[in-house]
Amino acid sequence: MASDRNGTLYVGVTSSLSRRITGHREGRGSDFVRQYNVTCLVYAEAYERADEAIAQEKRIKRWSRA
Repeated sequence: MASDRNGTLYVGVTSSLSRRITGHREGRGSDFVRQYNVTCLVYAEAYERADEAIAQEKRIKRWSRA
């Protein structure tokens, strides 16, 4: 998720994408999400197993912004 085009990025794992998006848009969730107004979904991937999703989240967080 992002705050705006070329804005702050947020990467996370959830079992319910629609619930997570709603929470972000309603200002619920972490202090980071509220502080940076991270409300725009820009990319999503689906996984069968949580451990696979968490491993991908860790890989994405190591990417450079470019």
